[in-house]
Amino acid sequence: MHIGYFVEQQYNPVPEEAVLLNGGFFGLSNKYFDRKTGAALYHRYIKEFLEAERVGYDSMILNEHHANPACMSNSIMIEAAILAYASHRAKIVLLGTPLPIMKNPLRAAEELAQIDLISNGRLVPGIIRGAAWEQVASNTNPALNRELFDEAHDFMLQAWSRPGPWRYEGKHFHYRFVNPFVRPMQEKPPIWVPGVISPETVIWAAEHRYPYVALGTEVAATAKMWKLYGDTAQRMGYQVGPENFGYFQKVVVADTDEEAYELGKGHIFGGSFTPTRFASLPGYNSKDAVKNYANKFYEFLRPRATLDPTDIPGLRQSFADNYAKHQETMHVITGTPKTVIPKLRARLEALRPGIFTIWGPEGPIPHEKTMRMMKLVGDEVLPALREIGKELDLTDPFQVEPGSRPLPANGQWNPLVPTQVAAA
Repeated sequence: MHIGYFVEQQYNPVPEEAVLLNGGFFGLSNKYFDRKTGAALYHRYIKEFLEAERVGYDSMILNEHHANPACMSNSIMIEAAILAYASHRAKIVLLGTPLPIMKNPLRAAEELAQIDLISNGRLVPGIIRGAAWEQVASNTNPALNRELFDEAHDFMLQAWSRPGPWRYEGKHFHYRFVNPFVRPMQEKPPIWVPGVISPETVIWAAEHRYPYVALGTEVAATAKMWKLYGDTAQRMGYQVGPENFGYFQKVVVADTDEEAYELGKGHIFGGSFTPTRFASLPGYNSKDAVKNYANKFYEFLRPRATLDPTDIPGLRQSFADNYAKHQETMHVITGTPKTVIPKLRARLEALRPGIFTIWGPEGPIPHEKTMRMMKLVGDEVLPALREIGKELDLTDPFQVEPGSRPLPANGQWNPLVPTQVAAA
C-alpha cells in the first residue's frame, strides 16, 4: 500500500467571520492577505512536506486552487519543482494539474517533464478538470470543461511520446509547431485521477486504466463508485485491484485524544469551502454528478438551511454540530496513535485502497503541532498501516500496473469491497 501526505495549505490567519459572511472561501477579498505572513506560510508548508518524507511517507501530495484562502498553492508546478530538488526518496504526486483552466497543454507537458527529470523520475502527474468555481476565476466556459480536459489530456500524452516537430489542429487547441525537446524521465508517467463522486470521471479513469482517488468522500457512496469503476473495467476486459483505487482520509494525531479532537476542528474552519452559487455551475457536471456531489460529499460541511447567513454564532454552532457528525462517520479521525490505528484499519478494510492518503491538520494549527503529529505518525502509525496493508494485500500502482490483471475465467470481477457495495 502506498501512503501519502496531503494538506490544503490554507491561509489560516484570515478572520473566520469573514469567511462565514462570504458563504465560503472562494471569492473572499484578497485584502485579508498579508505578504510577510504568506511568505512564512509557504516556507512552513514546504518544511512540513519535507518532514513527511523524512518520517517515512511514500509521497508528498500537492493540489492547486485559485482565488481563495483555503489553498495557497496557486501553481502546483512551482511547489513540485521545489520539492523535486529538495527531496530525495518520496514520490511527488500532483492531484492535480487543472488542464482546462490552464488552457495550454503544451506548456503543462513541458513543465511536468522538467519536474520529472529534476526528481529523477519520482513524479506522478495527476490531472484534474479544475473545481467548478475555478471556471469563474479562469474565465472558462464550464460547459466546455470536460471537452477541454479530454483534448488537453490526449495532446499532452502525444507531446511526451511523439517525435517532433509536428503540427496540431484540434477543436480547442492549435499549435503550429510542437517539439518539446525535454521529455520526462519516465517513459510513461503514472497518471492518477482524483475526484469527488462524479460518475463520468470514474468511468473515464477506468477506461484509461488510471487509478481513481476519492477525496475523502462518504464511504458507501465511494464504494458505489468503486463498483462503477469495476463494471467499466470488466467492459474494458481487465480486473480491478487495490492498485486502481485511492482514498484521502482526514487524520489528526496528538499526544492525547482530547488535544487531537480540538485540533481536528481545523477541518471545519470557515465551514463550507465554496459559496453555493459557485459550487455547481450550469454545464459543469451532469445531473447525476450534481446529485451525488451535493448529497454525498459536502452534506456535513453545509450549515442548516434555516440559518440566517449573517448569524455568525448560529453558523459556528451548526459547523460544531457537523464536526460531531464528522467524528461519528470517521470523515475526520482524531486521537492518539493507539486510538486512530483501529479506525484507520476499519477504513482500509471497508474500501481496500492501494493508495491511502493521510490528510493532515487544517485551519489555524500551530506548526509545532503539525510537526509533533509527523513524529507520532512516523513512529507508530505508518508502521502499523504498512502491516495492515500487507495483511489485506493492498497492492499499489507501483507493485501492480493498474489494468494489467486479466478477467477471471468466469468473466466476473471481484468488487473487493462486498460489504460496502452491498450497503450502497
